[in-house]
Amino acid sequence: MGKLFKFIGLAAALALALFLAVIAGDYGPWYFAWLVGTTMIVLIAAAGAVMFDAQEANSNGKV
Repeated sequence: MGKLFKFIGLAAALALALFLAVIAGDYGPWYFAWLVGTTMIVLIAAAGAVMFDAQEANSNGKV
């Protein structure tokens, strides 16, 4: 039963992706690059914050 729900979920994701590709048309690559770029900026900022906290804790002797 779990495989059936997984298959239905993946089919729905595929249908949504195809629908969005048709709606986006020629602007699809631009939207894809925007989403990937925004995600990367957020992840890099989060990694920088983690590194800053680790360095701050290390300089205060907490580690």
